[in-house]
Amino acid sequence: MKNVMMVIWGAFCVFQISIACAEQLPNVVIIFTDDQGYSDVGCFGAEGFETPHLDQMAAEGMKFTDFYVAQAVCGASRAALLTGCYPNRIGMLGAPSSHSNYGIHANEMLIPELVKQKGYATAMYGKWHLGHRVASLPMQHGFDDYFGLPYSNDMWPFHPTAGDRFPDLPTIEKNDVVEYNSDQTQLTRWYTERAIKFIHRNRKTPFFLYLAHSMPHVPLFVSKKHKGVSQQGMYGDVISEIDWSVGQILNTLKRCGIDDNTLVIFTSDNGPWLSYGNHAGSCRPLREGKGTTWEGGMREPCIMRWPGKIPAGSVCNEVAATIDLFPTIAHLTGAPVSENKIDGKNIWPLMSGQSEARSPHKAYYYYWGRHLQAVRSGDWKLHFPHGYRTLVGKGGNDGIPSAYKNGHTPLALFNLKDDMGETTNVAQANPKVVKELQALADEIRAQIGDSATKIQGAELRQPQLFD
Repeated sequence: MKNVMMVIWGAFCVFQISIACAEQLPNVVIIFTDDQGYSDVGCFGAEGFETPHLDQMAAEGMKFTDFYVAQAVCGASRAALLTGCYPNRIGMLGAPSSHSNYGIHANEMLIPELVKQKGYATAMYGKWHLGHRVASLPMQHGFDDYFGLPYSNDMWPFHPTAGDRFPDLPTIEKNDVVEYNSDQTQLTRWYTERAIKFIHRNRKTPFFLYLAHSMPHVPLFVSKKHKGVSQQGMYGDVISEIDWSVGQILNTLKRCGIDDNTLVIFTSDNGPWLSYGNHAGSCRPLREGKGTTWEGGMREPCIMRWPGKIPAGSVCNEVAATIDLFPTIAHLTGAPVSENKIDGKNIWPLMSGQSEARSPHKAYYYYWGRHLQAVRSGDWKLHFPHGYRTLVGKGGNDGIPSAYKNGHTPLALFNLKDDMGETTNVAQANPKVVKELQALADEIRAQIGDSATKIQGAELRQPQLFD
């Protein structure tokens, strides 16, 4: 009888362990930089500086060559990342500042709110940019802890182009301003140290960590330890410190014994601010940069790592985007999404290296503000006639920007597989492709509008508005 009971007890223990293993939820870390160019990572072709930790992350994970943000501007891009929506759908456009009277709506579900349904600890350190009023800050949208800047680090009185447009820049902890005009040479280190402490505190609990660096957005600042370490001056030094930060996060996960159960994602919010010259990054061989719907504005370096789940040393050439992170995390955690419609797709088949996996996007859309300027499907990208900003000369020097001039493109079709630099318009030779992409554009116009065609859109939601 005793032996029978031991067998039953042993079977029960195995059953309980199996349940525990099945219910083990992955930790998720998103590292999001600001204005970093496509080729500003070693494994994406960086010149003049090295990124050994990011390169190692790619060697141990997957590099995405065709990874997109939703708009080439800070606030809109971050809204898309956290909600899984094109920012037009939720009314979060542009780059809200201290003067803005809107923020992310309380009815929108963000990634931290998604995973808190499964018992996750959540924290954000860095640049927020979804509204500066208390109701719009991270603590009211699913984060258990927050420290950072409410918007871009150039929105302060000391920037050379600021004039009298901006008041003192607040640093916020949870919901409280703890300092004005903080020492920006310490921002990357401060964010990193807090992220490390959060990981240590929650190593036995599933967690979501959003580390949104203020750099390399101008004005550039770097700590004394990392100053002068690169051949590319201040910009290279700043990227080197960000790479150091990535290394600190990865090493902390290993020391805590949770490396194998943590998905780490690295990417940036938009392309480089080219008018700042030697204080801006590079997006070689892509065309243009921040503030445009050319590839240099919206295609970003992206690396994902999850040992044992994402194949090491792999490369994904399929279209994927920041809007896909929300539904993918929902899939991985089993967390239910809200009834609000989103635009992102589950890209776990791509991330896990499934041999037949293809991009879930029939089309990907490039908006600037409310203007639909381009659409991509497969290898084809169609630009609709639009103006855009382009550099005069080679850009500014040492933090002083140069001027832009107005450029204009007619209806233009590019095969991004053969011509990722968008140099040769092949619209005349491919009228059928042009017609197909125009039809795809009409589908999104009907949903979220297009100022160029004066279509309002039937599925628009509003941001939170303040008096």
